[in-house]
Amino acid sequence: MDVLEKMRQEQIRVFREPFDKKSTSDTFSTGSYRWGTPSATCLRQLSWSEAFHVPMTDISDNKDFTSLSSAMERFASESEALAHTLAEILAEKSGRKSNFFRENCVKNTCYLRMNHYPPCPKPSEVYGLMPHTDSDFLTILYQDQVGGLQLIKNNRWIAVKPNPRALIVNIGDLFQAWSNGMYKSVEHRVMTNPTVERFSTAYFLCPSYDAVIECSGDYPAYRNFSFREFRQQVQEDVKKLGYKVGLPRFINHVY
Repeated sequence: MDVLEKMRQEQIRVFREPFDKKSTSDTFSTGSYRWGTPSATCLRQLSWSEAFHVPMTDISDNKDFTSLSSAMERFASESEALAHTLAEILAEKSGRKSNFFRENCVKNTCYLRMNHYPPCPKPSEVYGLMPHTDSDFLTILYQDQVGGLQLIKNNRWIAVKPNPRALIVNIGDLFQAWSNGMYKSVEHRVMTNPTVERFSTAYFLCPSYDAVIECSGDYPAYRNFSFREFRQQVQEDVKKLGYKVGLPRFINHVY
C-alpha cells in the first residue's frame, strides 16, 4: 500500500504541471506523453485523457532520480514480479512451459502507463478510453476510488467497482492467442465524469519484438506471429480506421 500511495501522489503532482512542461519534458523518451487521440476520425473515437506511456528502460536508466522516478521504479518492480508470477501460473494451468515469460519478456518492451482523466463537459459523448483490448500478455492496474472502468461480461458492460486494497489484472491479446483461447483478452473502456478527475497506473507485460507467439493445441485458432508484426498491424489499423482490430487479423484459416 505504501508503494501504491506514493505512486499516486507523484502521479497527481506530475499531471498538475502545465501542458507545455508535460508535453516537452525530457525526463522520459520523446513521445512518452500523450493526450487525446490524434488518430480519431470522429468525436466518439476521441479519448478524454492524458497519459505518460513509459518504457521500463526509461525508468531504470533514468539518471534524474527524482521522487517521481523513484516511485515509478518501485511500482514497476513490484508489478513486474507479480505479472511474471501470475503469467507462470496461468501457463502451467494451460499446459505450456512457464519459463517463456522469463526468457522473452524484456524491459525495453514492457511499459508503465500513468493515466489522468480530467472532468469532461460531455460525458455521454466522449470516452475516457475507447473500448479496446490490451496488446500484451497481462496488465496490472491500480485505479483510484472515482470509478469509470467497465468491462464486457456476457455481452454487457459491467462497472469495475474500485477497491482501495485490490489490483486489477487484465488478460491481453497475446495470452489469448498463446493459450489458444483458454484465456480471453478482456474488452474494457473508461467512462468520463463531468465533475471529478480520475487517475490510474498500469504495468504491461510484453515480450521482445522478435518473440514469436505460437498458438497451442492441435487446432490452433491463430497463426504464429511476432510481437513486432502484431504491433505494426495494430498501428496501421488505428491510423487507417481510427480503431484497433487486433486478434481477428491473425486468425488461422487452415482449420
